[in-house]
Amino acid sequence: MKLYDRKEMVKVGCHDCKGCSSCCRKMGESVVLDPFDAYSLTVHLGRPFDRLLENGISLHVEDGIILPHVQMAGKEEKCFFLDMEGRCSIHAFRPGLCRAFPLGRNYEEGRLGYFLLEAACPAQNRTKMKIEKWIGVPSFLQYEDFLITWHYFIKRLKEAAGLTAGKEETLKSLNVHLLQIFYLRPYDEADFYSQFQGRIEEWSVCHGNDSD
Repeated sequence: MKLYDRKEMVKVGCHDCKGCSSCCRKMGESVVLDPFDAYSLTVHLGRPFDRLLENGISLHVEDGIILPHVQMAGKEEKCFFLDMEGRCSIHAFRPGLCRAFPLGRNYEEGRLGYFLLEAACPAQNRTKMKIEKWIGVPSFLQYEDFLITWHYFIKRLKEAAGLTAGKEETLKSLNVHLLQIFYLRPYDEADFYSQFQGRIEEWSVCHGNDSD
């Protein structure tokens, strides 16, 4: 598997999709939301995260940890945020996994790399684009640092959850606090990364070795 970094050119340009929305359908629970996604959606939609959980976002369990994901709706199993014309209604602030597609993320030794999902996008004659431009998030280095921190945080949390077998109340409490700190508590429009770091520190004070 060939890995790329943020500065490299990769064939991801899909000519504005030209009405194609295949990557917005039948994705199951795979479009998992991280705290940056929660921040972006709540700030731009002007709705708290608990309201999004009423329509558009659901919760699911991954290795004992509860995380939110975008709903697929109806018989066509299309993304809740796909409009009648087959276009993304939240495109400017869409989730990070959607931004990266057809790129996947690879985490290794504390570094983040990207790989091309060759057969995942049906677009023909894709054009080369620099990865950081394709993903299109401001302050891209800070964004990557956040992704790395969150990836390893959740990885350690899942490992900790695996040690709580038979301790349902402990695991429930852990998940409730995770959702409260990183998703349900409102973010303001100020710098996301400082807010996130503050919440990571708060978690460490409350839970210590659960994520160390």
